[in-house]
Amino acid sequence: MQTQTHPLIAPSLGTARELTSFHYGPGGGQKIYIQSSLHADELPGMLVSWSLRRKLAALEAAGKLRGEVVVVPVPNPIGLNQHLLGQMLGRFETGSAQNFNRNFYDLAELVQPFIESRLTSDIDANRAAIRTAMREALDAQQPTTELGSQRLALQKLSYDADVVLDLHCDWEAAMHLYTNPDLWPEVEPLARYLDAKASLLALNSVGNPFDEIHSFCWSDLRGRFGERFPIPNGGISVTIELRGQRDVSYELAEKDAQAIIEYLTSRGVVDGEPAPMPALEFAATPLAGAEPLVAPISGVLVYRCEVGTWVDVGQQIADIVDPLTDRVVTIKNTVAGVLYARHLARFATAGLEFARIAGQTPFRSGSLLSN
Repeated sequence: MQTQTHPLIAPSLGTARELTSFHYGPGGGQKIYIQSSLHADELPGMLVSWSLRRKLAALEAAGKLRGEVVVVPVPNPIGLNQHLLGQMLGRFETGSAQNFNRNFYDLAELVQPFIESRLTSDIDANRAAIRTAMREALDAQQPTTELGSQRLALQKLSYDADVVLDLHCDWEAAMHLYTNPDLWPEVEPLARYLDAKASLLALNSVGNPFDEIHSFCWSDLRGRFGERFPIPNGGISVTIELRGQRDVSYELAEKDAQAIIEYLTSRGVVDGEPAPMPALEFAATPLAGAEPLVAPISGVLVYRCEVGTWVDVGQQIADIVDPLTDRVVTIKNTVAGVLYARHLARFATAGLEFARIAGQTPFRSGSLLSN
């Protein structure tokens, strides 16, 4: 195992932060990149990374790693240091109000002006040429802020990975994941090992989140040049939502880390026989088919359904109770699917998006992610 440090731009005099990456296994084979808690207050992934690192160390010592696995347990030291009145503010950078998981460099846009002349009829040569162009383009970037340097450092660590796993969680949620529909055949085994209750597919949800910039660029380049040059899915990228913010335990971390090891074994990165692949309880669905439920009034939020359960159309999902007027408004869903996430708050302001259901038919467009 090798440990690398990656200094960030110091935001003010007398301060300095850095990223730490842990590198297991030999180069030359597949490269796997795994990071956790990019939203710094989403801590289940950080514990999964801790458990995963121990498993990788043991596999490396036993000579069972057939590729390089890079783990970044703390990809957002900026967010970890943002506290207000005892509460961590890990989703948005307080200086700019920017979401830590948005606005990464669009790799396709960076390489598009000069990549065409480097492409050939050889798909493997094209993969290497595109990755070289990505490295050159990222090396040319000159961020001026700490946040910008953090984003760039993470992309330099991950741009050439065959598989990118970005470990997040929701407020309260069942295990679910997001990925590119072009990648679903290669991601489905991971969904099975994780026992995902929802698998949400989108080519481009808008905003350049971390996982998408590793897969959409290949889809984009294939759309531009694929009729003349073979272009592979060069980055199998997935956002894994490890249930909810309170689901931090050794038992869950062990289970989730082992599921990732089984997936890597199934891909040949770990030498051995993977565990039998479990059934997938619910089919993958388009992210554009996910229904957000919004509170029409303010009041106490009382849930009537648990996350991870199937709900039919018109089911009573939650009540909003106004204790001043005795008004009770019951919110029902208009699509059938899995209630995969809901808000941690139990007090709703008018307009609060408090739950999401994974529907099977696309009906939304534009920005598909929450802020």
